[in-house]
Amino acid sequence: MSDDTNVVLDFERKIVEIEDRIKTVTALAKDSDVNIDKELNRLQLKLERQIKLSYANLTPWQRVQIARHPKRPQCLDYVKALIDDFVPLCGDRVFADDPTMVGGIGRYHGISVVVIGQEKGVDLETRVKYNFGMAKPEGYRKAQRLMDLADKFNMPIICFVDTDGAYPGIESEARGQAEAIASSIQKCLTVSVPLISVIIGMGGSGGAIAIATANRILMMENAIYSVISPEGCASILWRSADKAKDAAEALKLTAQDLKHLEVIDEIINEPIGGAHRDTVAAIEKVDEAVYRHLQELLPLSREELKKQRNQKILEMGRRLETESVEG
Repeated sequence: MSDDTNVVLDFERKIVEIEDRIKTVTALAKDSDVNIDKELNRLQLKLERQIKLSYANLTPWQRVQIARHPKRPQCLDYVKALIDDFVPLCGDRVFADDPTMVGGIGRYHGISVVVIGQEKGVDLETRVKYNFGMAKPEGYRKAQRLMDLADKFNMPIICFVDTDGAYPGIESEARGQAEAIASSIQKCLTVSVPLISVIIGMGGSGGAIAIATANRILMMENAIYSVISPEGCASILWRSADKAKDAAEALKLTAQDLKHLEVIDEIINEPIGGAHRDTVAAIEKVDEAVYRHLQELLPLSREELKKQRNQKILEMGRRLETESVEG
């Protein structure tokens, strides 16, 4: 999936040491007649124990690192695995097409759906192509166009959120970045079809909220969702990005924090060791959760879907405002 094959998170070093030992033993066995089954079983058990130990009590900063891992499955990985007959749709019919905002129609478990999501890319070439997952105004206007299409033909919308935030460049501001994001949020609130958003990695600021104002907001166990990055927050509060770990703790950006605050509806458990260690299992877990929630939403009328979504967001705002005042 990624060219960053040597990325090792600090707390995964012991895991990698055992994995390297397994590779060494396996390689030596190819050049001899020695039976290594017993040693391999011992190392495999040791590896499983170490993975469980390393991932048992992750700190917010460690979850930030996992959410950013280049081997995590991205939007297009989910589309390829879950959406049959996917037909990408391009352009905002105003200025241009933004490849960062992936969108199109397809079939999900036989149900016609519209899919929208942010793609980051997996190597230097594709990261440049997808602008590192940071959409421009035309990306958010494309998302709105696709939501209108879904509403017109009564197709559920599935969004995969994975962005550090909207692109902050001068050209984006000149083309109305803030307005595009605000209009996208408004569009999420006005469509009358089931809308499910899954935060699969990074849920950064308004760039994420623009396609995450949904009937059901699901979040991967090691994803993050925040108004600002830990480094950005640290630079503002402490004037030093070195305080990013402290900022991650204070921001309450983990799925566990956000479920407690009732900002999200469900945490989707990842395979032990994170989605980057078993992408197939991770995608399967997302599939199960999305399908279950979609089945719950499909029987609702168009008016009920719209009303439920609006009430959900209003209640969320009131609840968070109350907690902020009391805190």
